Amino acid sequence: MTPLSLFALQARATSLMFETQTVMALRVMGMSGAIPAHSDENLRMLTEKGPAMAEAFVAGNSAILQGKNPEEIMNATLDPLVEAVRANRVRLTE
Repeated sequence: MTPLSLFALQARATSLMFETQTVMALRVMGMSGAIPAHSDENLRMLTEKGPAMAEAFVAGNSAILQGKNPEEIMNATLDPLVEAVRANRVRLTE
């Protein structure tokens, strides 16, 4: 792991954090009626977390069992979470 790759990993995690906060803010605004929201958004918010975390767990453990380096393990773990959060942000901002 080089300093540059560590910086890239931190930037990716920070980007995930900001996108997550955006999704949370959009959902709260939808619940309060400030913006239009789908009627099933509250249920979706609860039911999607378990499968997304399980997918991230499996991906990370798979990378560990394949003997990958720590950077690859973290990126494998982040991949499913980044995809899920980005899909939510895109869907909520349409």
